[in-house]
Amino acid sequence: MKAIGPGSATRRTAVFMGCLALIFSLSMIGCTKKDVPKPTIVFADPGWDSGQVHARVAAFIVKNGMGYDVDFIPGETIPLFQGLARGDIDISMEIWYENQKEAVDKAEAEGKVIDLGDNFPDSWQGWLVPTYVIKGDPARGIEPMAPDLKSVYDLPQYKDVFKDVEDPGKGRFYSCISGWECEKINEKKFAAYGLDDSFNLFLPGSGAALVTSLAAAYKKGEPWVGYYWAPTWVLGVYDMTPLEEPPYNKDVFDSTAKCAYPAVAVKIYANAKLPNKAPEIVEFLKKYETTQAMANKFLAFMQESQADTDAAAMWFLKNYESIWTGWVPEDVASKVRKALN
Repeated sequence: MKAIGPGSATRRTAVFMGCLALIFSLSMIGCTKKDVPKPTIVFADPGWDSGQVHARVAAFIVKNGMGYDVDFIPGETIPLFQGLARGDIDISMEIWYENQKEAVDKAEAEGKVIDLGDNFPDSWQGWLVPTYVIKGDPARGIEPMAPDLKSVYDLPQYKDVFKDVEDPGKGRFYSCISGWECEKINEKKFAAYGLDDSFNLFLPGSGAALVTSLAAAYKKGEPWVGYYWAPTWVLGVYDMTPLEEPPYNKDVFDSTAKCAYPAVAVKIYANAKLPNKAPEIVEFLKKYETTQAMANKFLAFMQESQADTDAAAMWFLKNYESIWTGWVPEDVASKVRKALN
């Protein structure tokens, strides 16, 4: 029998150890590519419905289409933006830019946040009436009450239509909530349009009181004129017609407010580290764009169905598939469809 010398054993051991090292290296490569978990993506969860729904729409796509875990941090405008700038939050889906321009510009200049574009560019606020006031509603047996009412300048001739029950010689205009910036703006508009002699500005005690006044009038088919904004469920449920004003002009608006309100850009912002953390999400959010009409509809769905924001996000994804599938690659869209079903 031929003896096996120590040199031969050493070579075999070396080969064996080399094979183990190769297997270990290959296994580590596999872990690097496949098994290391993706980071959790944190969304701002603001205190209003439209912002919450957009956060959940985006989060559903990020989680089910791209494989990231997601989380939400609830709060209000200022602390949420501070969290975004610090990096506690990765994404905010509804930054009302003009309302917090100074803080946003400062954080962006310092390289703490990045602008990923508009969520919806057509927010609206202004004066309006139920459409049946102008056109009537044959289905409800309502005759036109102010058939020639088109602009704010036509209001004086219809003061009796919008009669103030506490001061019958004038009409009643439902203005903004006391303490809100729009309260002061509407006062300036009233003076600029010469309405003080024909209408009273009525200040509801709360947002709920303003909605109640409109909803009660609409249900009864009665006249109502006042201020509102979008996106809101109100303009998703009720057929309203804005009153014409001169086009927005910044100098005019800042001095007398004798023109339309400006549209406020509603943007998506992310922490500046997100492109390195999750570049595919950044590309997705750069394409994410909706309209205030879409928001009005999903907010109306919430109101009519007593649904929460999670249900509204699912409603959006199912009803606007042709929209959101344009934001992501087909393989991502396929995974999202599967999760929805």
